[in-house]
Amino acid sequence: MIEVDHLSKRYARHEAVRDISFSVARGEIVGFLGPNGAGKTTTLRMLTGYLPPTSGTATIANFDIFRQSIAARQKIGYMPENVPLYEDMRVREYLKFRAQLKGLNRSDTRRRVGDVIDTCGLENVRRKMIKTLSKGYRQRVGLADALVHDPELLILDEPTNGLDPNQIRQIRELIRHLGQTHTVLISTHILSEVEMICNRVIIIDGGKIKAADTPANLISEMRAAGRIQAEIQADAEVVTGALGRLESVKKVSCEPLEGDWARYTLWVDSGADPREQIAQVAAQYGWPLRSLFRHEGTLEDVFVELTRKD
Repeated sequence: MIEVDHLSKRYARHEAVRDISFSVARGEIVGFLGPNGAGKTTTLRMLTGYLPPTSGTATIANFDIFRQSIAARQKIGYMPENVPLYEDMRVREYLKFRAQLKGLNRSDTRRRVGDVIDTCGLENVRRKMIKTLSKGYRQRVGLADALVHDPELLILDEPTNGLDPNQIRQIRELIRHLGQTHTVLISTHILSEVEMICNRVIIIDGGKIKAADTPANLISEMRAAGRIQAEIQADAEVVTGALGRLESVKKVSCEPLEGDWARYTLWVDSGADPREQIAQVAAQYGWPLRSLFRHEGTLEDVFVELTRKD
């Protein structure tokens, strides 16, 4: 569905996107992640035809987004981070207007507006002025706008921006539902949402692709997935030295707690689980041990590992 080949975008001396290549297959829900200023929005704007590239090519459903721009854009439903809405229009009126702008005839407009109002849960507000809607409903109107011409591909830039937890959950379920019939490329900072709904993740930083794989594969490969924490009451220097000598342990850090208690974090080799050895060492030295657990890696760990500057 999407093929990006050596795409770059330069602004004067600043190169926002640097020679990136990736693909998104039909039917995938792909998370496009990166810190602020990483080049995410610039990439999405190039894919949707809002910005020309400095170099490189990209195709949407086999249409070149630059030489066949109109045909490519007809395949795309784009929801930008800050959804531009005409606040003095009613919801149904606005969606009808947008459908006509996108080339739908009268009968298709009537049918598609009804479909997206139902799909996006806008039935109760279809006659309301957009300026009276909550942030959550405005996001739904923006999503309905992206869907109204029935595109094959949805590109969503921070679709849950500014929403409360309940609204985020509702939008997440809606995106998951849409993924059954559409290809979805979604940019967001809420990494737990990506883990729940995305088949694959692309991480960009400094304008370059840092990783592209399934969330499970990325987590299993990262150092952060191999981390043990233990709370022990003993001399910190002695504990740190003894635990650091265990075979699979690469590094030990200490965080003082109340009294003589401290929390020790052990970074270990990938796949290693030395909890039994830690318990044995604590018993050998007579250290009180009140907590011992293995940290389960998350997509957030992967993100921090790949994009941190230290």
